This record gives sequence, structure tokens and C-alpha cells, in this order.
Amino acid sequence: MARRPEHSAPPEIFYSEDEARKYTNNSRIIDIQVQMCERAIELLALPEDDNHLILDIGCGSGLSGSVLEDQGHVWIGVDIAKAMLDVAVEREVEGDLLLGDMGQGMPFKAGTFDGAVSISALQWLCNADKKSHVPQKRLYQFFSTLFASLTRNARAVFQFYPENAEQVTLITTQAMKAGFYGGLVVDYPNSAKAKKYFLVLMTGGSVKLPAALGTGEDSNHVPYSQKRELAKNSRGKPLKKSRDWIMQKKERRRQQGSETRNDSKYTARKRSGKF
Repeated sequence: MARRPEHSAPPEIFYSEDEARKYTNNSRIIDIQVQMCERAIELLALPEDDNHLILDIGCGSGLSGSVLEDQGHVWIGVDIAKAMLDVAVEREVEGDLLLGDMGQGMPFKAGTFDGAVSISALQWLCNADKKSHVPQKRLYQFFSTLFASLTRNARAVFQFYPENAEQVTLITTQAMKAGFYGGLVVDYPNSAKAKKYFLVLMTGGSVKLPAALGTGEDSNHVPYSQKRELAKNSRGKPLKKSRDWIMQKKERRRQQGSETRNDSKYTARKRSGKF
């Protein structure tokens, strides 16, 4: 079995410049990241409008942020690995980027975000990379400050890779102590390859968790990416990634007062390494 990355080195060291580029340019990783982020956004159950500010925790090089952009959301990303954020800047992602350790808490004002997503990052907090690190305390600090930064009735969805049942208990216990409701949604639980863990946390009270995929409860489930494209087509929106689509998104950001690159002849031109 391959060694888990979090056992190799702290994230800010493991994701060196070479590792960050290799990670970002791997087509298989890109495809998996896109699918998992689309599922996480689906589990957020956001109201049907395009004016949501989403926090991407452990945003890395912006692969999941690009999915948020595709769906019309504004996002802010936090990551501890500077090399990953450098690649995100090179990719010209539209989200604002912040270098920070999630275990030290989220440095945002109360009620800032309409939701939060995190892909493949949460399990790193279960390790003690320094003598001063106590996983229980770092998890509580993270969850309590995240809870405060979300609006009421918001959700945070974490896709993560727990090493064992004890890690699941550790994570969920600290999340509930911080004030969250919710629990685990395990997609395709009987598949060794497709099985995915999503921690769905809610700020506004206990609500029935969404049905997991691959359990017989989702026989009528349409893949999220397909459903999103069908919905966009039915509303007459421009094709995703087209020039018209990008120009509309940039205009929406300007109306929201967000810093936006000027239009040029290069706008909407496909760039190498950006999906």
C-alpha cells in the first residue's frame, strides 16, 4: 500500500514546487478533484442563485476553486503550502488566496461565508507535525473559527481520507463541540475504489443528511455535472468556458466590487495546464 502523504512530511514541505506542479498537471488527479468538488458543492445545497461566497479550505493550486468559478461562485482559498498557491497564481484563478494553517483557525469576520468546501485536506489535522501540535486542540480551533465565519443555515462539506475509525470519531467529536450539526455521507461504501467520505456540517440545526451515492437510495440520481449542464442549457446560458460565459462571469465580479482582470484579446484563450 502506498504511504499516506500526511505520514511523509508536513503539508507545507510535502507539497514542494515540483510536487505542486506534478499534482496540478496530472490529468487523473484533475478529474478526481473536479468530481469530488462537484459532489461537495451538491452537498452544500445552496439556494439557486449565483451570489454565494464560498471558502475553499486547503485550496492547493486552485483545482476545486476552478469548479466553484465554473458554477458562478466567488471564492477565497486558504492553504498552508506556498508552492501550491504559487501554482494557483500562475493558473490565474479568480479566487483570493491566503497562506495559512487551518489548525490555527480561520481569520475571517463572523458570518462572512455562505458555505465552505474542502477536498482531501482535513485528514492532515489528525497528525502532530510539531511538538506543539495537539490534534484535538487544532481541530477544535479550526472548527470553532470556521463555525463563526459561516452564515447561519450554511453548510461546510469536507471530502477527506480517514485512516481509521478513530480519526473519524476524533474529527466529528471536535466538529460537534464547536457547534456544528451533521455527520458523514459515504458514497459507494461497498466499492474499494469509488468509496468517498464526505463530512457534511451544518450551522443552523440538525437536518436529515443527504442520501449517499451507490447505496440504492440514489437510483434516480443524475450525475451532478450532467445535471448542471442540463440546467444551464435550459436557462439559455452560454456554453461553459466560452468567451461569452467568461465575459459574463467577469462582469458579475465587477458588479460585486471584486478585483477583476481587464479584458483583452487573450481573454478566454485556452491556457496550457488549466482545465
